[in-house]
Amino acid sequence: MEVWAIAFIVAGVIFLFGIALLIWGKREERNYYDSLTTRVDLREFFSRWPPRPQPGALKAGGWIAIAVGIALAGIGWLIIYLQNK
Repeated sequence: MEVWAIAFIVAGVIFLFGIALLIWGKREERNYYDSLTTRVDLREFFSRWPPRPQPGALKAGGWIAIAVGIALAGIGWLIIYLQNK
């Protein structure tokens, strides 16, 4: 398998992983804030128990993964360009 193909495959997987993290983070954030209105008391909100993934960290990780995926795709394009030169 060519080096550029491996770079594109890895870039695509990381890019899709980043999109999945963004969606997961937005869903967690929505569920967390929607559940505040249905609680009898806000003890869970203040004590932060049970622990759950922080939506902000998931979204930040998603953006980082998308940036890495785009960078790897750029490296793949660069490899193709240099091989054809």
